[in-house]
Amino acid sequence: YKLSVAPEMDIMEYCRKEWRGNTPAAKRMRKGYEAVAQKFASIRRVRGDNYCAFRATLFQALSQATQLPRWLQNEDFTMLPENLLSKYDWIKQWQLKQKQSRKMGEISDEIKEYLILLRKKWKNISEIKGPIEKQEACDKLFKNEEEEYSLYEALKFLMLNTAIELYNDDKNGRRVPVFSWLLFARDTSSNPCQLMHNHLNHIGHSGGLEQVEMFLLAYALQLTIQVYRLYKYSTDEFITFYPNDPEEDWPVVTLITEDDRHYNIPVRMCQETML
Repeated sequence: YKLSVAPEMDIMEYCRKEWRGNTPAAKRMRKGYEAVAQKFASIRRVRGDNYCAFRATLFQALSQATQLPRWLQNEDFTMLPENLLSKYDWIKQWQLKQKQSRKMGEISDEIKEYLILLRKKWKNISEIKGPIEKQEACDKLFKNEEEEYSLYEALKFLMLNTAIELYNDDKNGRRVPVFSWLLFARDTSSNPCQLMHNHLNHIGHSGGLEQVEMFLLAYALQLTIQVYRLYKYSTDEFITFYPNDPEEDWPVVTLITEDDRHYNIPVRMCQETML
């Protein structure tokens, strides 16, 4: 088994190893890491394939989960694939884990399995009280490739569902967050069908998440993703929130990126930060 999330390492030690030179970029990165080290003691490297934004976000969400989120408790949750496929024929072209799509019933059943798995894992991990045991359960889950990639399929489908809701809300004159306009203002995703074909179907295969899709992921999971964007150190984009106007009761997960493409996770909040 490959561990998808490497063991903890001291943040400044990691930084010194990665950024030795005296170029302006290296200096900026070191300053950025120093700022993160004011709040967090360690870093865990996340495996760098095109799923790393999903991996980092889900790992952090599960690591700190203390209850099953409301949206996962919803009774209709596992009926989503069936309901959406009955309304939108084009979802038949959903691409499942490197496989070409197949018959409508099969797609619906397979995605339903992934959603049930997501709910089960989230519930089990959130019920673990001890922090060490909780961490061990997360590590174990992210060593199981079959399960891990099934969870990312579930996240992708939840993003599609959220995109459809936002698109319909906008069409019906309801208020939608600004990122939703940006999402559908792209030539490649002017509606949810295009978003699926040109973006969601490619995540994990030929590309990762673009920034506007980080907003969509945050909305789908109803959490705030706080990202230290190290190359933006000393600008007001150094710490970016997705979404930037979150609901107050949404949990916050924290990630680190050096380039908006690959994400790692900071762990162990420093004591004084916690107080």
